[in-house]
Amino acid sequence: MENLDLIPPAPRPRRPRPKVVTLSEAAATRVREIMGKAEKPYAGLRVGVKNGGCAGQEYVLEYAEQADPMDEVVEDKGVTILVEPKAVLFLLGTEIDYEVTRLAAKFVFRNPNETDACGCGESVTIQPAKLD
Repeated sequence: MENLDLIPPAPRPRRPRPKVVTLSEAAATRVREIMGKAEKPYAGLRVGVKNGGCAGQEYVLEYAEQADPMDEVVEDKGVTILVEPKAVLFLLGTEIDYEVTRLAAKFVFRNPNETDACGCGESVTIQPAKLD
């Protein structure tokens, strides 16, 4: 008689994970424009958070020459976003937008984990997302 205890169970399919960050149409269009004019090809846009500013943390956007092994890779609206591993819980659920006003054009982070911001708008306080 065959011993069924030795047969491993079939793996269950993973449910789709939500994207850590998303881009508005305006942000995706602007990133594609910028990347299209870059001096060399890049793997994507690296997004992170660093300590600094009056409120304690600042968002970071930069060209990424290659994905790091631990990066969270997000594909959204034709843009590859590489999220630094230490920033994932701080950015979970964030939409990056691009706004143009009479005085400025800039990327804006709409982050549900943000609890405070400094008056000049350069730094924020972010609490890690609570995973229920």
